[in-house]
Amino acid sequence: MSHIAVATTSQLAADAAEEVAAVGGNAVDCALAAALVTINTEPGVCALGGSAFITIWRADADPVTIDGNVAVPGAGLAPDQRGHGAVSVTVDYGGGITTLVGPGSIAVPGTLAAIEHAWKRYGSAAWADIFAPTIRACRDGFPLSAACRYYLGYSSDCIFNRSKDGFAALHHADRTLLGTGEQVIVPHLADSLAAIAEDGARVFYEGDIAAAIASHCRDGNGMLTAEDLRNYRAIERAPLVTDVGNWSIASNPPPAVGGSMLVAMLMACADLAVDGWTSGALRQLVESQRACLDFRKRNLDLADDVAAEAAHLIESARSGRLLARWTSASTVHTSVVDEEGTGCAITASSGYGSGEMPARTGLWLNNCLGEIELNRRGLDAGPPGSRLPSNMAPSVARRDGAVLAIGSPGADRITTALQQFLINYLLLDMSLKDAISHPRVHVDTSGEVVRLMAEPGLDLPTMDLPVKVFPSLVMYFGGVSAAVYDRASGFEAAADPRREGGVFVSGA
Repeated sequence: MSHIAVATTSQLAADAAEEVAAVGGNAVDCALAAALVTINTEPGVCALGGSAFITIWRADADPVTIDGNVAVPGAGLAPDQRGHGAVSVTVDYGGGITTLVGPGSIAVPGTLAAIEHAWKRYGSAAWADIFAPTIRACRDGFPLSAACRYYLGYSSDCIFNRSKDGFAALHHADRTLLGTGEQVIVPHLADSLAAIAEDGARVFYEGDIAAAIASHCRDGNGMLTAEDLRNYRAIERAPLVTDVGNWSIASNPPPAVGGSMLVAMLMACADLAVDGWTSGALRQLVESQRACLDFRKRNLDLADDVAAEAAHLIESARSGRLLARWTSASTVHTSVVDEEGTGCAITASSGYGSGEMPARTGLWLNNCLGEIELNRRGLDAGPPGSRLPSNMAPSVARRDGAVLAIGSPGADRITTALQQFLINYLLLDMSLKDAISHPRVHVDTSGEVVRLMAEPGLDLPTMDLPVKVFPSLVMYFGGVSAAVYDRASGFEAAADPRREGGVFVSGA
């Protein structure tokens, strides 16, 4: 049995990693197995027809990030066939969101391509073994998590009522929504996963499942075509690497923006006092978030050259120019490390969900073209095949004798949650558990008025921002999962109390 530590979204997913470790799977195999469970057993929160990034850092090699982000669809379509098939819905979730759903909101899915690429290059277990726990859970049924039930309480009637099979999976016979802990069986999902376990990702991108997805989207006036699916490839990229204390951190590079934002936020707090979260330290933290999120809104989101703008952001943070202006604005994650010193971090998302499920597949599809606050270019977001923006920032950190895998769900709170965890753990020497559970702040730039959102228990500074303090720790502020292996002290893993989570540590 391989020795690992895993922190992930649910105990069901942690158990999947343990199962694959028992047959000799390494950190990558175990992370993939756990991620597949979280992706397929968190309805509404995530789905296989979405996007994923995987950061891997082995002890004997440079780090790598596998880009399985969604891409712009429309290969082979005439201009007048683009930009149709989506409808706007407003959901009273997280203070209220407006998003686009339906076939026209669906981008080219990349999750499965990234998973297969990671397994082929870095895995050691059998492909079927990685899928076995997920297939079993989906065939036998899995409990509806509290996070899923919370989101579906707002979205089931306006988003997840668009598919007969999807609606049936989430509702009783009297059309009332399932409660937390009730069993979910998504019709045909286990069969689709079994076909992928037998034939590989090609059945999703070129086979019967691909044909069903493409036909469904085109019949609904969407832009996703069979050619889009056939042409999709996961891409290996060199991660962004920055130093914090005596650790080096590798995170998601452009064209995704999450890693650049995280690096800039950490650099902007590089001289933070290490005597705890005083009012002055919190002021610097808030200012770093405010400056970085404002830069993103003004420069990154609509940039033609994201890499150039991201480099400018990081250099501005390094030089101190970034803060000068302010000194006078739905995902799952898995982290795994093993005794060989390999760290693997996987973050996956399907947006708010399109509500679309091609007949007899059991596969919900993303609405990433319709995530208005993230994809500000709209439905016609660029040439077919180009990657959409992403906040996801799965990261792996190393120092001599130790490796740490980390990440978080939470839209634009991903980077601010990770920023605070890393400062707590790497600079303030908190325990892994305390570093995750410590109260957080987030500068909310999503509306017309920039606001400071905060959890209770912090000595907040007086600032020129309206402040909302939540009554307790809440999943709005992300859900950090972290696993660490240190040759001197062994394994440790911790999941965020803000969301249901699961951990497994070999020998624990």
